[in-house]
Amino acid sequence: MSLASKTIESPVGKLKLVASDKGLAAVLWEDDRPHRVRLGERIPESTSGHQPHPVLVQTERQLNEYFAGRRKEFSLPLDIRGTPFQKHVWEALLAIPFGETRSYGQLAKQLGKPRATRAVGAANGRNPIPIIVPCHRVIGSSGRLTGFGGGLETKALLLRLEKKGDTLFRQ
Repeated sequence: MSLASKTIESPVGKLKLVASDKGLAAVLWEDDRPHRVRLGERIPESTSGHQPHPVLVQTERQLNEYFAGRRKEFSLPLDIRGTPFQKHVWEALLAIPFGETRSYGQLAKQLGKPRATRAVGAANGRNPIPIIVPCHRVIGSSGRLTGFGGGLETKALLLRLEKKGDTLFRQ
């Protein structure tokens, strides 16, 4: 199964979108750690002259709507790759409503593994599709912002966008 990618500009920096024939496989931060997301194959950058991958086009449009404050949920086919436990955690992330947060401990309890708070945190950190699979909605039990691949400043911006209905695009 081949992968296609496209790098887009966003209010939170450059994002590399990666899609397979099944759906969106990754959203990578500009300064992402090299092995945070394991896709198992080389990711060629889309070049001009080629028909853009339809999932990449949809993803860019929906992310732009989200950053403009006009989209509260994403409707994209996903090709989430990970262990069964990671996938279970990522599916729980998809159930966190727009504008709300959960702690790592709350997610662990919801998954029926109340002692797995650290494992939930580790799976959250490996989420290959941040923003769309909203790992930014997970916070520490004290209410403090904790680890985020895009940086805590970006996490705060995304949460503010969702809670206050702000836009991240310059007016």
